[in-house]
Amino acid sequence: MAHEQHADLLKTLHECMTECNHCFDACLKEDNVKMMAECIRLDRECADICSYLEQAITRNSPFVGQLAQVCAQICEACGNECKKHDHEHCQRCAEACFKCAEACKNIA
Repeated sequence: MAHEQHADLLKTLHECMTECNHCFDACLKEDNVKMMAECIRLDRECADICSYLEQAITRNSPFVGQLAQVCAQICEACGNECKKHDHEHCQRCAEACFKCAEACKNIA
């Protein structure tokens, strides 16, 4: 079964989605929300694609490879944006995004 074969990736995707959602929420509470706009946007994009890929893997979608390639690109973009900010939530998010991007590249 696909979901058993990709258990580590599913865990990594879920962790990335969780960190992105946390970062998104925390960014909205920062003093200068306008400065965090791109981070917030990419957090949403990344959380959504990670969640979608997680679902696609569990239903054995024939598009997993292509979705993983797109997911890797979005995770890298989100990670690069998050690492620009000194907030702890952004740094944790960047770390999760880069880990997820690498995992996605391995199946893309």
